Amino acid sequence: MADLETILAGLRAAGEETRFRLLALFTKAELTVSEVTQILRQSQPRVSRHLKLMSDAGLIERIREGTWVFYRLSESGAGRALVDRLNELIPWSDPILARDLERLDSVRRAREEEAQSYFAANAAEWDRLRALHIPEAEVEDALLSFVGDGQVSSYLDLGTGTGRILEVVSPRARRAVGIDLNNEMLSLARARIEKARLSQVQVRRGDLFELPYPDSSFDLVTIHQVLHYLEDPSAAIHEAARVLMPGGRIVIADFAPHMLEFLRDQHQHRRLGFSDKEAAQWFKAAGLALMQSRALPPRGAKGLTVMLWMATAPIGSARRPKQAQAA
Repeated sequence: MADLETILAGLRAAGEETRFRLLALFTKAELTVSEVTQILRQSQPRVSRHLKLMSDAGLIERIREGTWVFYRLSESGAGRALVDRLNELIPWSDPILARDLERLDSVRRAREEEAQSYFAANAAEWDRLRALHIPEAEVEDALLSFVGDGQVSSYLDLGTGTGRILEVVSPRARRAVGIDLNNEMLSLARARIEKARLSQVQVRRGDLFELPYPDSSFDLVTIHQVLHYLEDPSAAIHEAARVLMPGGRIVIADFAPHMLEFLRDQHQHRRLGFSDKEAAQWFKAAGLALMQSRALPPRGAKGLTVMLWMATAPIGSARRPKQAQAA
């Protein structure tokens, strides 16, 4: 249990209009200083002072990735416990907070439009762009070793892109679905699936944050090189956990932390990789158990390390924590 001074420091940090607005925003998304200034219409130095005070009080975390710095709610500790209590008191109908949410939506739309434009322009060259790390065949072999040799009843590939991972894994599934939001990517995925004559496979347009399936629909979910494009990877993991059957597995392939800034500037990477600790936090928050991880280092000094993680959904009556309501 937190001591009195820790609680009072958190209350003082939250007990000011701008900082309370910031707290409300961070219940919806992790943001950079630049994005916060766009939403609050305040100067960067002023915003930075508020963020430092909140960080010192344990309400938020500061995550540096290359030249970018992200801020998000603290994952644990007294600060997070206090935020969870205060979250119940946020008056979302207040005109100021409602306007902040509108501006947050505008920031999100701009990000999404940039990303979708990039995906559309590069869809035909997508597989070639992945040559920054070890050969894709080695990543696929490692992913298949996590999946195992047994057949799964229903398989879902999130952010399926060109459909390559769907093509690789679906022969081990009686039913397989690939989800993507980009029409150009889906066209390539459909062509790939048709060419491979995978009659048990379908692809459909959908948002991986709001999957068009009921709870406990799939016993295997894969997310291959998708999370680094997302504003909120944790929310994607929560949604994937929702559709997992009890005992079902989720297998993720993505990058370890790196410093290749050009991927952010030229290729719309939102995040520069993820650590084992961060992946473990996602799974725990979604009610999943991390079972296995593996690092696939590059062959050259300037390449990227690919990480694979596998987690399982609980069997029985265990309930998954609810994800914070999206804006």
